[in-house]
Amino acid sequence: MMDKRLRRHEYGFLELVDPPSDAELADYYANKYYQSETGSYRKTYPPEELRAIDLRVTLRAAAADRLRGSTTPGRMLDVGCGEGFVMARYAAAGWEVEGVDHSNDGVAGMNPELLPRVTQGNLFEIVADYAESGRRYDLVWLGNVLEHVLRPVELLRSLRGLVAPGGLLVVTVPNDGSRYQEDLFETGTIPERFWIAIPDHISYFTRDSLTATAEATGWDVRDIHADFPIDLFLSHPGSNYVADRSRGPAAHAARLRLEGLIGDAGPEAANAFYSALAGVGLGRNMTAFLAPSERTPE
Repeated sequence: MMDKRLRRHEYGFLELVDPPSDAELADYYANKYYQSETGSYRKTYPPEELRAIDLRVTLRAAAADRLRGSTTPGRMLDVGCGEGFVMARYAAAGWEVEGVDHSNDGVAGMNPELLPRVTQGNLFEIVADYAESGRRYDLVWLGNVLEHVLRPVELLRSLRGLVAPGGLLVVTVPNDGSRYQEDLFETGTIPERFWIAIPDHISYFTRDSLTATAEATGWDVRDIHADFPIDLFLSHPGSNYVADRSRGPAAHAARLRLEGLIGDAGPEAANAFYSALAGVGLGRNMTAFLAPSERTPE
């Protein structure tokens, strides 16, 4: 049975029945999200967390290079750049990088040297302005943004105007509302649908619904990768961090160790593993690598 707080969009993803307003969201992200640590961002990170963040970016960047067929630096735009870790990685590799976000507090806290390259404001308005002015990028990054915005379909359509020929859009979203998660809830393994996060997350995607939404908005799905499936720990009573929140830190520490071991196999092997995970619908996040389609968007 579907949660009464959600409804299914025609493209298959779930969305809030009663979403916040534009003004409420703008205030939340400009003044509360980064500053209060209510989201997934922190004011400080231990070294092992920073290594894991860098590994995730490195693996996705390697997949993007393979799909573009080039490792030559180009122009990169990070839409919803958060703390600037993706921008920093690409800037260090010689790319011309830019970022946009509702707030620049995340970048100010973690990568302040990139502040001159960040435009703060409404993402929809900035993307529309950039497209109209003729800006084009070899890579556009949309990392854990689509689930936060009121009009994800509109954003995906608008971003087509920013990707240069041969370029890619890299979209990461939480893998939420999956068959596995629903099975956990329906069997009583977890006491609540922990993945419904209001007001942070307005829309909820799986591999299938992300694919359908991308194709409907004018993209060809070149590949989809998962990341580490920490939710698997919920199937074991000794590591079920939703039934017992005190188990969360140990589960997270195990995730970081295992991610590092998988990454040690090298980008090709690690990405093959994460691609296979996505194929069976497992993984805490899904990352889609999208190219503009010749089809007319719906």
